[in-house]
Amino acid sequence: MDQINIQFTLFSAFYSPLISTMTGGFLKDEGLEYKWSIAQAGVSALGQLENGSAHVVQSALSQGFKTLEEGKEPFCVHFAQVNEMDGFFLTGREPCSDFSWDNLKGADVLVHHGEQPMAMFKYACHKENIDISAINIINAGNASEMDIAFRNGQGMYIHQQGPAPQQLQFEGVGYIVAQLGSIIGPCGFSSLAATSDWLETDMAAAFLRAYKKTRLYLTETPASEIAAAEAELFPSVDLEVLSNCIETYQKLGCWTPHINITHSAFESTLDIFEYNNLIKNRHSYDSVCRSIL
Repeated sequence: MDQINIQFTLFSAFYSPLISTMTGGFLKDEGLEYKWSIAQAGVSALGQLENGSAHVVQSALSQGFKTLEEGKEPFCVHFAQVNEMDGFFLTGREPCSDFSWDNLKGADVLVHHGEQPMAMFKYACHKENIDISAINIINAGNASEMDIAFRNGQGMYIHQQGPAPQQLQFEGVGYIVAQLGSIIGPCGFSSLAATSDWLETDMAAAFLRAYKKTRLYLTETPASEIAAAEAELFPSVDLEVLSNCIETYQKLGCWTPHINITHSAFESTLDIFEYNNLIKNRHSYDSVCRSIL
């Protein structure tokens, strides 16, 4: 079998569309062995495409925007969506059935400071008519460091991807009070990227067949079954927690059956980055994306 090398920028159950190509057996069904890795902190996974270490990487459209804003042409293309919604949650220290984003005013909130997560958080606040300056935003480090800080008593709320918030709730450390995806709406949150040359190969054709099957699997298969297949990759997460997280993402609608990055999702992402003053130009779809039919 040929070996396909896959790299994740971040690794969580939110990226199950890519994870399950491996754990669901879809790559092997197409004659592909796989090797996967996670990008080192502060290092773009896209660099692994450039040096040939990876064939496919989990990335974001904003990486294409960043290159174009520097006056350069992207050396790779974003050819498929992973998530069409933001997958972050807000977790508080106490259960709150009537949570309002007004509750964040004056509160200490541990917010993920990655460029896109922060941009999305600010945009969600904008949609909820909350002045971001009214929130005491805390930078507690990377995702793992944030989780430790909250467990040690820092902050009233924390902003995390699943399954971390579900694990906090399972342990009684925190309680999920809001989902950002339902507030922001559909957008090109995360994507798969590769070089144009690789997309012309037989390996790419096999990967795309596997990925299309995986996306249907994620919409048609019980979360408990998906979680059981993925569990070995999440050794510190309780199986019930992982299943609950996957079911939540299924209901949110971020894992639609189609694989193409839609034009509407692309435009929504431009809106978000334009609001945050992270782009000066509304870049064209074709300058970042490639449709795969």
